[in-house]
Amino acid sequence: MLTMAYIGNGKSTNRYHLPFALKAEHVKVKTIYSRHENSDWDKIPGVNYTTNLEDIWNDPDIQLVAICLPNSLHFKFAKLSLENGKNTLVEKPFTETAQEARELFELAKSKNLIVQCYQNRRYDSDFLTAQKVIKSGVIGELLEVEMHYDYFRPEVPESSTALSAAGSYLYGHGCHTIDQVLSYFGDPDSVHYDVRQLLGPNRMNDYFDLDFYYSKIKVSVKSSYFRIKSRPSFVLYGKKGMFIKHEKDRQEEHLKLFYMPTNPDFGIDTPDHYGTVTYVDANGLYHEEKVISEIGDYSRIYEGLYETIINGKDKLVKDEETIRQLEILEEGLQKINA
Repeated sequence: MLTMAYIGNGKSTNRYHLPFALKAEHVKVKTIYSRHENSDWDKIPGVNYTTNLEDIWNDPDIQLVAICLPNSLHFKFAKLSLENGKNTLVEKPFTETAQEARELFELAKSKNLIVQCYQNRRYDSDFLTAQKVIKSGVIGELLEVEMHYDYFRPEVPESSTALSAAGSYLYGHGCHTIDQVLSYFGDPDSVHYDVRQLLGPNRMNDYFDLDFYYSKIKVSVKSSYFRIKSRPSFVLYGKKGMFIKHEKDRQEEHLKLFYMPTNPDFGIDTPDHYGTVTYVDANGLYHEEKVISEIGDYSRIYEGLYETIINGKDKLVKDEETIRQLEILEEGLQKINA
């Protein structure tokens, strides 16, 4: 078993981590730390809740520590965890700068430990389904990809009074989709940035549109806080056809309803959520068909960590992918409103 602890006992830990760590076959959650004893979340039977970090550092059973704190604290506590001899999982965005990420990776290597970013969105149903369509070849040679991650939450940027990396939409949500791009397509030949403060100066970044160029392929990642009707999650264009999927992965939707991964239909699309592929076949015949969605499962991150820490397999999220993502985030914020 891989025995682990969490630093942080808020929404990140309880909504996006624990349901999947508890589901993972080879993972045991032993301890959860928070500064205060009181929490809005129910305690899990058999788990030790503590307000003393030494309970984690001094426990030789704990092999992995997950950092689920505000973005600005990721680097500080990940470094502290590694210095105390613990393998470390860090929520995204991993750090605020690529240099901080390099420092953590070097520290982990010097101590024969691993540190990895929690890129669970690699196991989104819509992303996995888009990959399936690309690999099938049914739309022909891929030419263009559009990925959208939209909200209608104007109250968030309207309540902001400053621009920061930790509080930006680019860092907070670009870390999902940019990682998907890098994990599947690799490092781009070039990137074009359109990063904005739609409400003007002294506000958070609330919009971004990034174009990644790979030889013939263009991959666009677009997000806004002001989309009262979301754009499709994925659109693929090839020489022979296209694929469109409107609905996002449903794991987060179910988690918000406290419908847990223990349910057999957790996160699974029904036919009305399926994407549609439209193409012309070798005989010139036109087709339009539904594509059964792949099943997303964030617990695959935890099973991957077990394989890496216990069995010595390669990390699911490569160091260079995390560093490159942070370089892109840094450069994007530097080009805001340019």
